Amino acid sequence: MQYLSFDPDKEFDLILIGRVCIDFNPLDYFKPLSESCEFRKYLGGSPANIAVGLARLGKKVGFIGRVSDDRFGEYVVNFFKKEGIDVSNIFKAEKEHKLGLTFTEILSPDESSILMYREGVADLTLNPSEVSEEYIKRAKAILVSGTALAASPSREACFKAVQLAKKNGVKVIFDIDYREYNWKSKDEIAVYYSYVAEHSDMIMGSREEFDLTESISAPGRTDEQTAAHWLAAGNKIVIIKHGKKGSTAHTADNEYSIKPFPVKAFKSFGGGDGYGSAFIYGLLEGLDITECLELGSASASMLVSAHGCSEFMPTIDEIRAFIKKEKEEYGEMVARG
Repeated sequence: MQYLSFDPDKEFDLILIGRVCIDFNPLDYFKPLSESCEFRKYLGGSPANIAVGLARLGKKVGFIGRVSDDRFGEYVVNFFKKEGIDVSNIFKAEKEHKLGLTFTEILSPDESSILMYREGVADLTLNPSEVSEEYIKRAKAILVSGTALAASPSREACFKAVQLAKKNGVKVIFDIDYREYNWKSKDEIAVYYSYVAEHSDMIMGSREEFDLTESISAPGRTDEQTAAHWLAAGNKIVIIKHGKKGSTAHTADNEYSIKPFPVKAFKSFGGGDGYGSAFIYGLLEGLDITECLELGSASASMLVSAHGCSEFMPTIDEIRAFIKKEKEEYGEMVARG
């Protein structure tokens, strides 16, 4: 059953709004960040990674955001162009605002951490006036990242994008994507997350991210209670992720769960963006939820076994080949309804 339908006449499959940054992943890994000396640079930021993922999967993607007016900003725009992502609505920030920098610490395949520099970042200066109704109207769906709600004027730009999407019959996908940097309080997080969640058509996040979203209205909900609430608010799909335990997609008439495909993990981060891009690809293709979950889970497993994220986003042929190989080795990994 298809739970989300999209206007086939729209030019863009997805337009994303939110964070784009620079990731530095250590080449001398499996040691503390304090001892790492060599790093490789990647394009980063959850919505940026998802944009690249969908573009690699053959979808037409646009992006709304701000980048720094320097060589790093130039690197982002050029990377997007190379991937076929539309950059007409990416704007340069004032000189004092720079791209966020993320340094990752890979202590072991199971233990990683992220050090973010997020003061005065360009992405949070996106102005509502830079969100164009004409651009939003050209999309089947938009994706709003929760980190873009952490400060003004970016949060108001996101609210405007959501309102324009609803006005023009464009689907809204909310990726909660919590990062502690830039937020002032848990109450603030709950207020702004809840606003977008109440106006979206699909939400995806971890159990911890939903707990933050619901910390004022109804703390301590179970997965079933969380899903029931946001489905009643108008969402068609609610995805709750539990890391190594897998994820569940909740709909009005069923729930579908899948466990991760077994891989030799290299790091414990990056899988969520592969999951998001491949799952959304499945929806856009009109696949059923079980197939969407398989694609998402497979892409996530592929990404945690790679050194980076954006550079390693797989094509659909690579994902399907990975699923075939995994099933031959481990048996069926079909989602259960």
